[in-house]
Amino acid sequence: MSLAFPVPVKHAIVAPPMVEEVLSPDERTALKTRIKALMKQQDAVLVAHYYTHADLQDLAEETGGCVSDSLEMARFAHAHPAKTLIVAGVKFMGETSKILNPEKRVLMPDLGADCSLDLACPADEFAAFCDAHPDRLSVVYANTSAAVKARADWVVTSGIAVKIVKYLHRQGHKLLWAPDRHLGAYVQRITGADMLLWQGSCVVHEAFKAEGLKKLRAEHPAAAVLVHPESPAAVIAQADVVGSTTQLIEAVKTLPNTEFIVATDNGIFHKMRAAAPGKILLEAPTAGEGATCQSCAHCPWMAMNGLKNLAHVLETGDNEIHIDEAIRAKARLSIQRMLDFAAAEKAGRIQLGD
Repeated sequence: MSLAFPVPVKHAIVAPPMVEEVLSPDERTALKTRIKALMKQQDAVLVAHYYTHADLQDLAEETGGCVSDSLEMARFAHAHPAKTLIVAGVKFMGETSKILNPEKRVLMPDLGADCSLDLACPADEFAAFCDAHPDRLSVVYANTSAAVKARADWVVTSGIAVKIVKYLHRQGHKLLWAPDRHLGAYVQRITGADMLLWQGSCVVHEAFKAEGLKKLRAEHPAAAVLVHPESPAAVIAQADVVGSTTQLIEAVKTLPNTEFIVATDNGIFHKMRAAAPGKILLEAPTAGEGATCQSCAHCPWMAMNGLKNLAHVLETGDNEIHIDEAIRAKARLSIQRMLDFAAAEKAGRIQLGD
């Protein structure tokens, strides 16, 4: 069970206004033509997260890039021969790509594209948290800064968190977890691990409401409910599938249902529709239903990425990611543990069982 020791209080995160780029068809075509030429000139590849605007996802795939979750974005960039990586997402994703690819130039459309989980876990406070509990291994979610990753023992993504925590629990380790309290609580319930949880949360996923979801399920009884584990426990409890962005897309493709209620950032609908055309996707209700809301199931920081600022960084070289080498090298170790674990588990060298 989660221990009742004092933990850092939840930080109040103020999200920026939601401002998405609106382009005419002619503007979109002209920008994409210009960007493609600049990318070719600069030996650049674009990696975009599932939550970014459809224009960026399409452009990434049209130019031989990648649309995926944060880990696969960094893996793809590492394997790709391009000398310049353009990361369309939020800042920790650009940092992760730089951590794994120090020899490459990493650009982002907007360095102000933060993440509420990252902001809720300052590196100095996290270090103090670790120092106060030296008997525990620290496991941090990928949605953290390079400095936090450098202080952590392990980095995990939502897709592999349960497996790694189960493995560490069976090795007899007690854990510190940061920053998402909902994902941490979900992992703890599944694994039974002894975990002390940081009290961060995602402004998008925390907005999903259990009562609203219950009502929507009653209106669509044949719909499968897909939930990202950053959501509150009462929302997760109603899910048919709980999983990472990649796992939820796979569920839409493979489940026989024709309707799906989706509790994650609605940017993922673009990829879901491409993967499973003809299936009906419904947004899970948020706190903002019927009113002005903070997130409305879309990350305001993800919305900062657009074709205009992508063209700008290619023209100017602005918004390059830089990480102190000492921090980068330490952060690489905690990420590498995850990569090595994933490779060993896939090869059958680690057997987790039930």
